[in-house]
Order: sequence, then structure tokens, then C-alpha cells
Amino acid sequence: MAILTEDECRAIMKKALSYSKADECEINLNGSDSANIRYARNTVSTSGAISSTSMAISSAFGKKLGVITLNDYSDAAIAAAVKKSEELAQLAPENPEYMPMLGPQTYGPAAQTFVPATAAMTPAQRTTLVGDSLQISKDNKLTAAGFLESSAGFSAIMNSKGLFAYNKSTDINFSVTLRTADGQGSGYATKDYNDVAKMDAVTFTKRAAQKAAGSTGAKAIEPGKYTVILEPAAGIVLLEQLYGSLDARSADEGRSFLSKPGGKTRLGEKLVDERVNIYSDPSNIELPASNWAGDGQPLGKMSWIEKGVVKNFSYSRYWAQKKGVKPVPGPANIIMEGGTQSLEDLIKGTEKGILVTRLWYIRPVDPQTLLYTGLTRDGTFYIENGQIKFPIKNLRFNESPVIMLNNLDALGKAERTVSGESSQSALIPPMRIRDFTFSSLSDAV
Repeated sequence: MAILTEDECRAIMKKALSYSKADECEINLNGSDSANIRYARNTVSTSGAISSTSMAISSAFGKKLGVITLNDYSDAAIAAAVKKSEELAQLAPENPEYMPMLGPQTYGPAAQTFVPATAAMTPAQRTTLVGDSLQISKDNKLTAAGFLESSAGFSAIMNSKGLFAYNKSTDINFSVTLRTADGQGSGYATKDYNDVAKMDAVTFTKRAAQKAAGSTGAKAIEPGKYTVILEPAAGIVLLEQLYGSLDARSADEGRSFLSKPGGKTRLGEKLVDERVNIYSDPSNIELPASNWAGDGQPLGKMSWIEKGVVKNFSYSRYWAQKKGVKPVPGPANIIMEGGTQSLEDLIKGTEKGILVTRLWYIRPVDPQTLLYTGLTRDGTFYIENGQIKFPIKNLRFNESPVIMLNNLDALGKAERTVSGESSQSALIPPMRIRDFTFSSLSDAV
């Protein structure tokens, strides 16, 4: 029963609210069905499926809150859980930042986050996708390790003030790493979509295979500043450090790269190159998302960085009240506008530079400047006169996405990709960046 319909959610949540004696009560109900295949050394290693639901009951007396979770929806279990949440609330200390629960909200048109064909995927369909990927690996005398997962889920919220929202979604996620027989060449690809029809595992595996075969015999180059082309799977792990940090409270309290002396912030200032436009839009066809946030606030299109200028911060309801502004929920998705060039066009237009397939093992160095370090991986190549000349050994970088986007040279066409660090999806273009800083060599493949 993992995927409950809107009516089924309403019935269960109304039942829970009927037992409430608290000043306020809120119910969150969610669940998912997922199935996966994991493979390594050209052989399937595990296959499994998970089906689960969970309901959280939050009871409040004044600013005292108690929360209970359960997955038994019988009348007796729900009644007992509501009572227990109220007992916990009476024992809890007051939360000075507690905000009253929201009343009914108006939501914009819902995007097509749920695709029936993805939800209905069978073990045979997943097996076929993995089998096709493995066959490419075997045909090219490579060794593959990968993961394929399809899932469907729902989430709903209802409270004693009349708020109700419901959404369901689907996802199919695929990643593969291919290595040459001697272990010296490596290629990687990762993709995720709401719609299984878009998941072309064959094409993605072929690209990874080309990277693996082409990255053998890598040469060492001197660390330093280079023009780089970051493929979307590489660029996203730095960009998410930027757009994930556009928080008003941390900026106001001096804990952010967006803070300024005297309690001021960089809101409204030009932060990066004027070609940079980053926004969220739940109705985007390629990256559809829920039209409501986890606390029930409506989500619509929101510009975060426009022509290089920081246009908006996210504000929690508490911090917005404290500052006398409207709350701004964090984004449900992220889109960075791109240009018209393909990745191949960016390479052809590069006199000397480095093509980066992937960045990984990202760690903070200086939060105040948003400086991060990490390594290239799974195919790094030297470009000369618009052509890939030879593979190079991997390099450690020290770079800030703010500096990176100020050194922007060119943007390609935006495409959907998923972060290997956070598993979050975004629409990100390939980027050509000047003076990207590499600090040392790495022997990792």
C-alpha cells in the first residue's frame, strides 16, 4: 500500500485529526515503492525492492511541540499515537522559534511529477536496461559497476487549521562506471528522469565506455590555473554549494559568504558573471517538482540569481517574521540557463584547456569565501586547438563557485543531470571556465 491516493491520504489524516485535543495538530504522510539492481565486475550483485509508508503526528500546545511517527494506520494505533504526541508536547520546553501552523493555501498548477510508466516498471524492464549496459561493457572488454533504481512516491500534509496538500512523483536513476582491463582507464555516466522513456542507458553507457578507453595512458601535467570545460555532472557539485547557500538567516548572522560587515548582506549585489541566471520553477517540463514545500507553503517560479545579481534569499517563516518580510521557501528544483552551444562546440572553441568529466570528494575549505577542494575523476583530458589531444592524470582543485562563475567564458546547452555528491537533480549547462585552480596531482583513476 505504499502509494496512497489523495483520497486515501485524506481519510487517514482526517481520522488522526479527529483524535486531537491539542491547540494545533499537523499530519505528514508519505511513502514510496522502489526497486533496484546493482552490478559490479560485469555481473549483477544485488537486486531488491522496498515499499514503505510513514506518518508523523505533530501536536502543539502553545510553543510546546511533540512528534510521533508510525506506520500502523489502524484506529487504535492512530489514537494512541496522537495521545502520545500530546503527552510529549506537554513535557517539552517551549520553542522560541515555533511558528503557528498554516491555514489553507492556494497552489499553482501541478507539474507532471508522476509518470505511470515509470511507476509500473517491472523487474524485466529493469533487467533489460542493465543487461544492455553490461553488454556494451563486455563488447568493449571493459569492467562495469553500476546502479539502476526506479521509484514512485507520495507526500501529503494536513492540519487542524484546514491546510491540505498532496503530491506524487516518480524517478528513475542510473549510474555506471567503466574501467579498462588494466584498471588505468575509467569512464562515468549518471542520469535521472521522472519518465522512464527518457532513460537511454545504452547511449549513456557508450559515452562512459568511450571515456574509459580514451583515458588510458594518462600523462601528468603541472598543476596551476587552466581553462576548463566542466561537463554538467562535474559542474553541478560546485554549483550546488552556491545555490544551496542562498539562505537569509546565515547571511544576516554573518555566517555566510553572502555576509558583509555590520550585519549587511550581498542581496541585490552583482555576485557573478552577468550571463549567470539561476532560478527554480516547479512547472518546468524537464525537471518537474512539487508545487508546495514541506511545511505546506506554495512554491512557484523564483529567480535566485539574475544576470549575475543575487535577487532572492530563502527565508524560513520564523526568520521572515523577525525581519518583517515575506517567507521564501527553498527551491524544489534548480535551473541554470545555458547557451546554444553543444559540449563539442565548447571543445572546438578551446585553444588550450582541460575537459573534466566528473568532480568528487568535495570538501569545504573556507565557508566565508565558499572555497572547496576535491578531485577530478573518470576521464580528464587535455584540449589543444579545439581537439582532445590526450588523457591526463587526475588533479586536485581548490576553487570557489563564486570565483568560477566570475571567470565564466562560455555556456553550453543546459541538460538534466544529477549530483554524485548529494543525489540532487538540476538543469545545468556545460561551462567553459578561465583560470580554474588545480593544486596538485592525484594518482587516482
